[in-house]
Parts: sequence; C-alpha cells; structure tokens
Amino acid sequence: MKKLTSLLLAMMVILMTSCKIVGGIFKAGVWTGIMIVAVVVGLIIYLLSRSSRRD
Repeated sequence: MKKLTSLLLAMMVILMTSCKIVGGIFKAGVWTGIMIVAVVVGLIIYLLSRSSRRD
C-alpha cells in the first residue's frame, strides 16, 4: 500500500504543475470555508428565531 501511495504521489507531481495543485487546494478551501460560514450563520438565525418565539 505504501508503494502504491508513493507511486500515485510521484505521478501526480510529474503530471501536474505546482500551480495547478495549489490552485485546486485553494478552490477546495474557499468553498469549504463558504459552506461552513453559511451553516454557522443559518444556525445562528435559527437559534435567534427560536428564542424569540418563546418570549
């Protein structure tokens, strides 16, 4: 398994340029951050609306 992982990593390095790799990681990070912020904002709005109904 270790040899397969090393082979795949070597193939990825050879076939992709570093800019493409960094760009892919950045795009994934941006979308993950946007989704997390959306979930947190939605949760805050839900909790605030729920607490205002009790009063």
